[in-house]
Amino acid sequence: MGVGDGGDEGIRKRGCSCSKDDFLPEESFRSWGNYGRALMETPLRLKDRILTRSMDHKELVEVKAQSQNEMKKTLNWWDLMWFGIGAVIGAGIFVLTGLEAKEHAGPAVVLSYVVSGVSSMLSVFCYTEFAVEIPVAGGSFAYLRVELGDFMAFIAAGNILLEYVIGGAAVARSWTSYFATLCNHQPNDFRIVAQGLSTDYRYLDPIAVVVIAVICILAVLSTKGSSRFNYIASIFHIAVILFIIIAGLMKADTKNYSSFSPYGARGIFQASAVLFFAYVGFDAVSTMAEETKNPGRDIPIGLVGSMAITTLAYCLLAVTLCLMQSYKDVNEDAPFSIAFEAAGMGWAKYIVAAGALKGMTTVLLVGAVGQARYLTHIARTHMLPPWLAHVNEKTGTPVNATVVMLAATAIIAFFTKLEILSNLLSISTLFIFMLVAFALIVRRYYASGVTTPANRIKLFAFLLLILVSSIATAAYWATTPDGWIGYAITGPIWLVGTVGIWLLVPQAREPKIWGVPLVPWLPSLSIAINIFLLGSIDKASFTRFGVWTLIILVYYFLLGLHASYDTAKEVNNNGSQWKNVEEGAVPSRTGSGL
Repeated sequence: MGVGDGGDEGIRKRGCSCSKDDFLPEESFRSWGNYGRALMETPLRLKDRILTRSMDHKELVEVKAQSQNEMKKTLNWWDLMWFGIGAVIGAGIFVLTGLEAKEHAGPAVVLSYVVSGVSSMLSVFCYTEFAVEIPVAGGSFAYLRVELGDFMAFIAAGNILLEYVIGGAAVARSWTSYFATLCNHQPNDFRIVAQGLSTDYRYLDPIAVVVIAVICILAVLSTKGSSRFNYIASIFHIAVILFIIIAGLMKADTKNYSSFSPYGARGIFQASAVLFFAYVGFDAVSTMAEETKNPGRDIPIGLVGSMAITTLAYCLLAVTLCLMQSYKDVNEDAPFSIAFEAAGMGWAKYIVAAGALKGMTTVLLVGAVGQARYLTHIARTHMLPPWLAHVNEKTGTPVNATVVMLAATAIIAFFTKLEILSNLLSISTLFIFMLVAFALIVRRYYASGVTTPANRIKLFAFLLLILVSSIATAAYWATTPDGWIGYAITGPIWLVGTVGIWLLVPQAREPKIWGVPLVPWLPSLSIAINIFLLGSIDKASFTRFGVWTLIILVYYFLLGLHASYDTAKEVNNNGSQWKNVEEGAVPSRTGSGL
């Protein structure tokens, strides 16, 4: 039953039953005839969804109301800071540091962490302004809907949800491996071997499923309870990191730093593209803005504070590892454990494994909380079934979305080997971070009714220069190992684009509470760095990105487009239309969707 058709009764019914109206309540799906007419109108509807931008008020009021119940505002800056630390500092730091030091950067891996950290901090700034101004559960999906429209928001959201599921499954499989280390066993000792299945899928992992089930219960019961568990566990993790740094530096040998950058600048940047993924996770914290008591104060402190602490911890760990051992001797699979063993402190590997277990547990927890809120807000717009948007009245959490996302994660984790999941590391995070920075410039410099046509054309032209120069720089880096002429061309073009916006396009909107400093310089630099790092990603990742994007486009054209179009055109009980609070809407042929 549509929101505008059945009033309160329909809303109550949706929360406690599972019928067709819970999944496809829109007018386009009421009959095969309606669906056929909707498909015939696909070009018109797609044009509307591409050109139409949502509004802050719509996201904060009308869309949020689709969940029937409010999420509980229980979080403060302390909670958000520890959520950020818990989301970002996982097991990857204990593996990626050694791998990149040995293969690409040497002791200069610390500079790789600095480059990745700067890129992440720029993205944090962009996310923070949006989260303060639009404190809803949708995170980047909501921000992109407001500034770039439904279509781009859906493409971005579909990719980040895939990464959450694949990433969560990989972390759950790793949890089993580190638990086996603590118990002096091989990882497959705790897995069931199904001989009839393919080699890549025969090692069934019930422990990973149990861990995900426990995480699901925690995430469903209470966001504040999840926060308490997270910061207690994160404090333990910080203690483990401090132990590694202090004990490791006691075994330091400065001779190991004699060849600081054996692979040169290219190695440093190649490593930074991989190590960037050690910072991924803070975007999940932005989805908790709807449950934050004072977004204007708490979100900037929480997000920026957690990223600063994380970057410092990563750099200190990288310095410690390369002072303990020559980068040539670093073990790729368990760098810190083997380094301590070589230093006569073999017992320390248990502390490292315990820290990694904690890291993976909180990464799973914060990821579960974040991905469910992404899914909830997408479902509020009816791009996905509105049943997923339901917020439980008692717990104030999106139970349906949490269970569905973690069920998908558990199924993949149960069957799929870690190596297969690792190969599915997505480029979607860099893509979305770039889009959010792009959207921030659009937000500051374009507002309907304020920006003149001439300034709109200038803004578009300068943004195009920034994008083209950034893509050209990344392509030149990937294809010309020793050249420099290309940078002498692309760098000034990027500069012209950024200076052009700065000097020639007046800002159309000032941030109400908290704003990114040095606009357009910081978001423009974020666009350039994210695209540059994309140029260092392997071809297989781009292929996977393209295939998955094609799959979600098929879903969008068959279902999501028509459901969201109908919802946007619905007439509410007061007789006003949602499209009145959207910019750039294309008039429908009949005025109500069909």
